[in-house]
Amino acid sequence: MKKRVLIMSAGAGTGHIKAAEALEKSFAADGRVAEVVNNDALQYTNKLFRDFYSSFYTSLVRSAPNFLGWWYKTTDEPWHTDRMRHMIDRLNTKPLVRFIRDFAPDITVCTHFMPAGIISHLIATQQLQARLSIVVTDLDFHAMWLSRSFHRYFVAIDETKAHLQMLGIPSDRITVSGIPIDPVFQQPVNRIEERIQRGLNPEKPVLLLSAGALGVGPTEYMVERLLSLNSDAQTIVVCGRNHELQQRIVRLTEKRNDKFKVLGYTDEMHKLMKTADIFIGKPGGITTAEAVACGLPMCVVSPIPGQEERNSDHLLEEGIAVKCNDLTTLPFKLERLLEDPDRLARMRFNALRFAKPNASATIVDTLLEDRLPPLSFNKNQREAMVLAAGME
Repeated sequence: MKKRVLIMSAGAGTGHIKAAEALEKSFAADGRVAEVVNNDALQYTNKLFRDFYSSFYTSLVRSAPNFLGWWYKTTDEPWHTDRMRHMIDRLNTKPLVRFIRDFAPDITVCTHFMPAGIISHLIATQQLQARLSIVVTDLDFHAMWLSRSFHRYFVAIDETKAHLQMLGIPSDRITVSGIPIDPVFQQPVNRIEERIQRGLNPEKPVLLLSAGALGVGPTEYMVERLLSLNSDAQTIVVCGRNHELQQRIVRLTEKRNDKFKVLGYTDEMHKLMKTADIFIGKPGGITTAEAVACGLPMCVVSPIPGQEERNSDHLLEEGIAVKCNDLTTLPFKLERLLEDPDRLARMRFNALRFAKPNASATIVDTLLEDRLPPLSFNKNQREAMVLAAGME
């Protein structure tokens, strides 16, 4: 029997949404699926709750990233905020609950922990007969992703699976799939043709500087530093949806437009990543998965304390990235890489070895073949998880 599939994300940042969109494409292309619906859970909540999860998070990224790092660390304890957080979520998501129950999916997949908690509660209280799977959208695992009732976790790397096993989650409930990215990242790109079409010299190195979809971070300062590069490298600057930032960067680089190409939001990041030699930007989970799928070495700048710093740690450990702690040294870091083609080649190799570009297909195949019953953690098991995590 063909399956009804519900994918739930939350618009707190763009990564959760993009992972859900990648999964939607893979489910929709599979003949074993009768219907697939992909929704942002926050669209079923009130404005205050929606702003807390989305606008408030974005404002903290811009103005108080160290607070986010403190919050990440403070709440990274199994079940630490579980009861209060889920109570608040359930009070503010009644329309969401009605939609889920009316849709009556066979399979639910969540790329954010908020809807996962709602669906977990519905399954535990027998209000919903469905399989719940949770797709973690960073390399590491934060305790907020834990659900009391679920079927399967999909994680990015073997180390994260080992962590969950040590917490007490059975091995057969954890799949190391990678982070789902758009299947378009598997399409080949002719680097020379792409460079020529963008007005770049195909014989000279290309840097890709990304401000992310929202266009936040010290982009102008980084461009100022890149203007002093001794190398003959060319730079593509992607400003995201921040039109004012794009205008400022255009003015800043107008006398060097042979070396700088300034873009706004683009849906061709797969082409840009396969055209470039080095990526410069923040190591968000989706960005990281996309870059390594393209074999693109990374220069990590200004990671958000917490999840992005942990992503950065893994990239450095795997020999895929360098990290620029002080932006004053950005030209120095890049010039050293550009002067060492053997090192860049090793980084490209390491990235491709680390990549899992088929993550969305792996998740879809696993779930459509899955026959495991629901799994729930009782109070004693949850307390054991706290002890296993080294908490008291």
